[in-house]
Amino acid sequence: MECMDIKILFGRNVRKSRELKGWSQEKLAERSGLHRTYISGIERGVRNPTIEIVREIALALDEHPSSLLEFEEQ
Repeated sequence: MECMDIKILFGRNVRKSRELKGWSQEKLAERSGLHRTYISGIERGVRNPTIEIVREIALALDEHPSSLLEFEEQ
């Protein structure tokens, strides 16, 4: 299994889940109570979210937090 930075992995999974729902970053920000630029930073892997933020994003996306940390081979 490839070793990927956890921030990049989380960000990619958040973006994928958000896009599958047809949501903008703004919509995810509204639903999670976070700022759109913070969501952008998470999706780009430049933010290091706390476990509480991981939970808030997962709840907003109706996902289990662990699903946003899973590595998916391409």
